[in-house]
Amino acid sequence: MHVLTRYVVREFFKLLIISQTVFIAIYLMIDFAGAIDDFIKASAPKDAMISYFLYKMPAIGVQMLPVAVLTTVTIMFSLMKRNNEIMALRSCGADIWKISRPVIFAAFFLSGAMFLFSETVVPSTSSHANEIWRVEVKKEKSDRFHGQHHIWYKGDNCIYWIRRFDSKTLTMMEPVFYFFDGSFHLLRRIDACSGIWKDGVWELRTGIIQDRDADGGYNLRRFKRFELKIPERPENFVRKEIEPEEMGYHQLKRFAQRLKAEGYDATRYFVDLHIKIAFPFVILIMALLGIPIALWKKEMSTPVAVSIGIALCFFYLLVLGLARTLGFTGVLPPVLSAWLANSLFLFLGVYLLMQANR
Repeated sequence: MHVLTRYVVREFFKLLIISQTVFIAIYLMIDFAGAIDDFIKASAPKDAMISYFLYKMPAIGVQMLPVAVLTTVTIMFSLMKRNNEIMALRSCGADIWKISRPVIFAAFFLSGAMFLFSETVVPSTSSHANEIWRVEVKKEKSDRFHGQHHIWYKGDNCIYWIRRFDSKTLTMMEPVFYFFDGSFHLLRRIDACSGIWKDGVWELRTGIIQDRDADGGYNLRRFKRFELKIPERPENFVRKEIEPEEMGYHQLKRFAQRLKAEGYDATRYFVDLHIKIAFPFVILIMALLGIPIALWKKEMSTPVAVSIGIALCFFYLLVLGLARTLGFTGVLPPVLSAWLANSLFLFLGVYLLMQANR
C-alpha cells in the first residue's frame, strides 16, 4: 500500500471512531432524556430500560455514521490544510483527486458494510427494542394486531372487500362478499353495514343479499341479521404491526409484495424498500462533500467547516424526508423518492470537488 494511502486511511479511521462514539453518545443522551419519563410512568423494570437502549445502539450507529464520516473527513482535511500538508502534496504533483482517493474508497467500503450491518444486525435489534417499548412502556400485548383499512381478500372462489377491520372488537365495517362458480361467474353478493365474529361465525348486520337464479338474473333480499359461515377467521384479516427497520431488504420486499397482492396500500413499504438500498450510499456522498468544504477557504477554521458540513448533512436529511413523504403520498414513484436526495447531493459533491481541484 502506498505511504500516502496508509497515512490517510489510518487518520480517517482513527478520527472516525472518535466521531462515531461522540455522536452515538449524544444521541443516546437525548433519547434517554426523552424516554426516561415514559419508563418511569410505566413502572418498567430497570433491566428492560437498559436492554431497550442497548438494542437501539446498532440502529443509532447506522443513523449517525454518515454524520460521523462527514465530520471526520472535514476535520482531517482541515487539519491537513492548516498544517500545509495539502500544499506540500500538491507541490509534489498530487492533485485533490489523488489525495482524496483513499478516503473515497474507504467511504465506499463503509457503505457496503453499513448495508450488510443493516441487513443482518439492525432488524433483529430494532425488533427487540420496539417490542420492549410496546410491552413494557405502552403495555400492549406482544402478539397484538392492528386494524386495517380497505382490505381486499381473495379466498377459494370468493373475494371479500372490507372498508375497515377492528381487531379489538373483531368487527368488519361495510364488508362486501363476492362468491363465484368455477367459471368465475358471480353466484352471490352480500353487502352489510357491519359484521362481527361471534360464536365461530360472522354475524352480519343490516344488509342486502343478491343470489343468482337459474335464468341468470339476481334475487335481492334484505336482512337485519345474517350468519355467514365462511372458513376465514379474524386472524385472516389482521396483520401484526411490523416497522420497516425491523425487516431486511428481502423480507421487506416479500412483505410489501404480499400486502399489494392482498389489496393493501403498500406504497410506503416500497418507498422504504428502495431507501434501504439508497441510504448506505449517503456515506460516500458525505465524504465527497466533506473534502471540498474543508478546502473551501484557506482562512476558514475547522469548527466553521464542521458546522457547514453538519448543516449540509441535515439539509440532506430534510430533502430525503420530503422526498420520502412525497413517495408515501404517491406524488413521486418509490424509486425516485428514495434516490432523489442522493442524486442531488452526489452531483453537488462532485461539482464542489472539481472546483476544489482547480
